[in-house]
Amino acid sequence: MVEGTRQSANKPNDLGGVCRHCRAVTTTAGVTPFPALTFRNLITVGARRSRIMTWPDLSWFAMAGQSTPATTLLNRCGVSYRLHTYSPSLHADSYGPEAAAALGLAPQRVFKTLITELDGRLAVAVVPVSTQVDLHALAAVMGAKRAKMAAVADAERVTGYVIGGISPLGHRKQLPVIIDISAREFETVFCSAGRRGLQLELAPDDLVHVTKATVASIATAS
Repeated sequence: MVEGTRQSANKPNDLGGVCRHCRAVTTTAGVTPFPALTFRNLITVGARRSRIMTWPDLSWFAMAGQSTPATTLLNRCGVSYRLHTYSPSLHADSYGPEAAAALGLAPQRVFKTLITELDGRLAVAVVPVSTQVDLHALAAVMGAKRAKMAAVADAERVTGYVIGGISPLGHRKQLPVIIDISAREFETVFCSAGRRGLQLELAPDDLVHVTKATVASIATAS
């Protein structure tokens, strides 16, 4: 389990910039990478300044092959997150419940990303792995007449991810995102980091903010 970054949005430095997704100022100067650590042991580093925690840059972690478009986006936006790894099964029937079980989490807290088609336009639905997306409710929220699941090839093409590892963050093409309202029942939620065996943990409001999502009741019992 590895911490992501929380960059100060109060004062840019020489290497700072503005995230085009959330308009937050991000900084990278004066940051020291984490020392060696294991995924099972979280090492917390940083100083509290004006009630904002400053975390080390994760560029070193990208070298370990764990960086994805989702984590890159979160780093640019200065959003705190944690990475959790597990060994995915080659024969799992359902990817989301597998992740929840492997990490010892309630399935209601782990969210899956589904690419849907609404009147011919693609949209992203994010619902707990213990549920299914309610296509009728989704269509109503988006003002569409018809909703269906997108073809696998279309989902992979627009997101840049493969099925079983589609994250709600960092898509090749920006799509409307709708997150089930149940996400706000938890302090943090889990979703794919963009690769099977790699999960993100972050605050639901941060997920909503970075994805510019609509929050609505779009889940139904499996």
